[in-house]
Amino acid sequence: MAEVFQKLKKVIAPGITTVELDQIAEEIILSKGAVPAFKGYRGFPAALCISINEEVVHGIPSQRRLKEGDIVSLDVGTKMDGYFGDGAITLPVGEVDRAAERLLQVTERALYIGIENTKVGNRLFDISYAIQAWVESHGFSVVRDFVGHGIGMDLHEEPQIPNFGSPHQGPRLERGMVFALEPMVNEGTYEVKILSDGWTVVTTDGKRSAHFEHTIAITDGGAEILSEL
Repeated sequence: MAEVFQKLKKVIAPGITTVELDQIAEEIILSKGAVPAFKGYRGFPAALCISINEEVVHGIPSQRRLKEGDIVSLDVGTKMDGYFGDGAITLPVGEVDRAAERLLQVTERALYIGIENTKVGNRLFDISYAIQAWVESHGFSVVRDFVGHGIGMDLHEEPQIPNFGSPHQGPRLERGMVFALEPMVNEGTYEVKILSDGWTVVTTDGKRSAHFEHTIAITDGGAEILSEL
């Protein structure tokens, strides 16, 4: 998964199609002896979810070409030796405006703030609250209709992990729990809708969205990131 993102960072540029990015990702996944977890999942047709600008998550790869100034969210899932991994990153295409840079920076930092709060003894919604407080302090909103989740021998396991909530609530975090944390952050309203393709989620106000995700395991020393090199 981390190697997929490493490669996509190098090739992403104005003019490349989203289906080309999907083909690159699938080739890397298969070359490592893993399988693309999203392909065929509930009928999804590709290895990557690719969401551009106002698209939040679950965008379907196509012949659409990326343009200078776009931001593109890449979400990938893998399965290997019976276990799933899930990760996402949002990348700029060429030069982007300052507002887009700030959205990406705040969203990526939100992920790491969530990770810092994923530790033995905390409660689940301590993660949620920390992400929400950071994001909203910068004038952005967190998506509420889609959330992080447990992960392991299934792609989506309990518990659901919202990116909003009140602190000191929810189950106590324990050593050995494995989560996919994934803040989805919008420039404007947190409200979203699903397009007629049945998959692509977009902001209702047409403003941009960013998405970062890691798969992490809780250890005695804090959270270990499993989806990075």
